[in-house]
Amino acid sequence: MKLVNVTNSHSRLVLNQLENTDAHMVKVYTAGNTTVIYTEAPEHNEIVLTNENRNIQPKEIEEIQHYFLKKIHDAEYHPEDIQVIELPGLVEISIPKRNLDAPIAM
Repeated sequence: MKLVNVTNSHSRLVLNQLENTDAHMVKVYTAGNTTVIYTEAPEHNEIVLTNENRNIQPKEIEEIQHYFLKKIHDAEYHPEDIQVIELPGLVEISIPKRNLDAPIAM
């Protein structure tokens, strides 16, 4: 699956996200008919997948999640904390960031 960065074509969406959420970075990609919105915020990262024509397939979710997790440093999140919410035509993947200042529990 190939993701194409189309952030420049969605400037209103990006500006709206930056003004109304805690996000400090927003990028928009397409993978065929699926739109992927990736946001980074101080305490979490979010990946939203939308497709107006059909439901998002499990393989798409897995591939897109893997693509973005490779870009996030492993020390910033715990894989078991990732939450995936699936609705018809929409998937939200929430990746809470680990508090790097907190002591590590043993």
